[in-house]
Amino acid sequence: MKQPKLVYYDLGTEVTAFSTTRHGGYSKGNYAELNINRFCGDDEACIRKNREALCTLLGISDDRLLMPHQVHLTKVARIDEALLSLSEEQRREALEGYDALMTNLEGVCIGVSTADCIPILLYDKAHHAVCAIHAGWRGTVARIAEKAIAEMEAAYGTQPLQLVAQIGPGIHQDSFEVGDEVYEAFVQVGFDMPSFSRRQENALSHQEKWHLDLPECNRQQLMNAGIPAASISVSPICTFEQADRFFSARKLGISSGRIFTGIVMNDVMISN
Repeated sequence: MKQPKLVYYDLGTEVTAFSTTRHGGYSKGNYAELNINRFCGDDEACIRKNREALCTLLGISDDRLLMPHQVHLTKVARIDEALLSLSEEQRREALEGYDALMTNLEGVCIGVSTADCIPILLYDKAHHAVCAIHAGWRGTVARIAEKAIAEMEAAYGTQPLQLVAQIGPGIHQDSFEVGDEVYEAFVQVGFDMPSFSRRQENALSHQEKWHLDLPECNRQQLMNAGIPAASISVSPICTFEQADRFFSARKLGISSGRIFTGIVMNDVMISN
C-alpha cells in the first residue's frame, strides 16, 4: 500500500492536523495521486484506495474520516455519535451542503476539501474540540470563520482566546486575480479592503486587476473573533504556484483532485 505524503501542523500534541499533498496515492492524470474527494470526477476505486491508505496512516477506520459536500455557504455540521452511527450513504446525505465540520469526539478525522480555496483548522484545547472550515471567496465574504467559532462556542463552550488556528495551503495574493464584482462583494459588506487587496497589472492583457489576499482576510476574521494573533499560523504554500505538489483548480482545471485538510483528536486524559 502506498503511504500518503502529508504536510503536518503543530496545533498541540493532543491532535494530528495536516493537509494532503498530491503524492502517495492511486489516482491518475489531474487527480494524481492522492485525492479523496468524490465530487470532482475522480474514479471511485482510486478514491477508496486513497481513503484506505490515509485511514491506515491516521490509525482510524474509514467511517471515521469525514468530509462534507461543500457549497460555498456557511453551514457548520456537528459530528456526534448519532451521525457516526448512520450508514455510509446516510452520512453523505447528512453532510450535504456544509462548509465546516466540528466535533469533540476523539479518533474522528474531520476535514474540508480545497484546490485554491482556504482551509482553516481550529483546536480548543480547554474543551477538547476541533473544527475544519472551507473558506472560498464566497465563504470569506460571508465570514464563515467567525460563524464557525460562534458555533463552537454554542456547542462546546469554546472561548476564542483559548483557540489555536491553522490556515492551510491556498491561492495567494499574487496569483488570485479577481473581477470587479468579486472585489465589490467584499466592499458591500464593509471589509477593510486596503489591508488585503491591491491592483496589479495582468501580464497578458496589461490591464490592472484586483488581487485579493484570502489567507490574510481570514486571519483578520479569526482575530476579529477573538483569537490572539500569536495563536494563528498561516501556511506559506500557494497552491497555484505549487500545483506540482498541491491541487489547484485554477492551474489544473475543475476536473482535478482536491487537497484534504483534516484534524483528528488523539486519545488523551482531560483534567478538570
